[in-house]
Amino acid sequence: MIWEQLVVFDMFTPHPNLNDDVNSNIVQSEIEGGVSLGDLSPSTVLEIETQNHRYTAVFLGESQAMISGHPEYCPEPTLVAISGSTWGGSMLKLRYIGRGMHLEFSHPEYHSPIVTSRIQAVRECANFRSETNSTKHRSTHTTEAQTAASPLRTRGNFIKPS
Repeated sequence: MIWEQLVVFDMFTPHPNLNDDVNSNIVQSEIEGGVSLGDLSPSTVLEIETQNHRYTAVFLGESQAMISGHPEYCPEPTLVAISGSTWGGSMLKLRYIGRGMHLEFSHPEYHSPIVTSRIQAVRECANFRSETNSTKHRSTHTTEAQTAASPLRTRGNFIKPS
């Protein structure tokens, strides 16, 4: 008789060199869900809904994205570098967009990073027409219909189109 050994992974093991608050934040980010930029293909379009604004980010690769959705910082698509997400302090989860966290990105016209209000949802948009595909006869502004998410199914707490 052959017995298989069951290996149990405890994905929420606290790191011994970090304090309880930091470990708690890391665990909470895993529970809330989000998306790692390393898991995205270039040209992936994300809708990032925060407490105050709804952003559209076209992922270009590495940490580069064209982002729009804020009336002051990015009313039109603007090339930015996404640093990651923060819990509101100085600790940053690199190249990660997490629910319950604040998105942080570098803007070419501002010296300090831009930090959004708390992220409520992150969705991948299936039906998106980029402005570069518009013709002269179409508006160059992205409409809600263009960025509307298709019927969605959840994968963890990151919402991916079906």
